[in-house]
Amino acid sequence: MYSTHACIFTRFIQFITMELRMARGETSLRISAIVMLVLTACLVAFDTQTKVIMLSIEKKATYKDMKALRMLVYVTSAAAGYNVLRLCKHTTTVSCSEKINKGSNIYMAWILFLLDQMAVYVTFGTNCATLEGSMLALTGSEALQWLKVCNRFTRFCDQIGAAVLCGYAASILMALISTVSAYKVMRMYSPQRFLSLKIR
Repeated sequence: MYSTHACIFTRFIQFITMELRMARGETSLRISAIVMLVLTACLVAFDTQTKVIMLSIEKKATYKDMKALRMLVYVTSAAAGYNVLRLCKHTTTVSCSEKINKGSNIYMAWILFLLDQMAVYVTFGTNCATLEGSMLALTGSEALQWLKVCNRFTRFCDQIGAAVLCGYAASILMALISTVSAYKVMRMYSPQRFLSLKIR
């Protein structure tokens, strides 16, 4: 009888330890993703360079000159805000995984998982569009008679390149966060019966 209680207590301690490790891991991933997203938005939004094109004609390059850069600022800012909200929810309320284990908040778990997935895909897609537009600015296009831009605005293009790298790093971090969300959702299902919740 004593050994049974000791075994249950040991399993409970192991479960709590695993939950705390997962919570700390998710918190550190979200903080890192927020930092990278804010860094991406700031690098793009505050990047300007003015050059003399002809005689006394000056041209100022900003993120507003390309729609992909504008979208990158909006999307990364929204993704950073979303992660801040999730971080606040995670630290102020009971973790979603504990609610799932009680079987009381299954729909909220799925919604949060899908929101995490959507944040990853939208951020990654926006970064890819920005990279494509940046490559056109870097190499130009003879067929469309588009001139190279980065040979004149070198500092501007270098800073945009750094922002795109930060954006991809943020996408990778958010993909890791979505795997944690997926684990929290999927572990409530029984391993023996297909799409059946575990019996508590």
